[in-house]
Amino acid sequence: MRLMGLPRVERFPEASVTREDEHLVIRFGGLADEQTMSVPLKYIGGDEEAAELGLLAQLQQIGYRVRRGP
Repeated sequence: MRLMGLPRVERFPEASVTREDEHLVIRFGGLADEQTMSVPLKYIGGDEEAAELGLLAQLQQIGYRVRRGP
């Protein structure tokens, strides 16, 4: 998955990823108000759990403190 347009790590150092029925929801928080992004699963294709875990790994590589949502 190609990540673009993410909020600055310095202002939003925490990221959580939650898989919902038809979307992956990414919530960014920390020093500023929370920001939310939603990615339709139809654009991900294949294994949804693998996409969720891959997204968490990419966010961590960028510098976010990540956690998997409920």
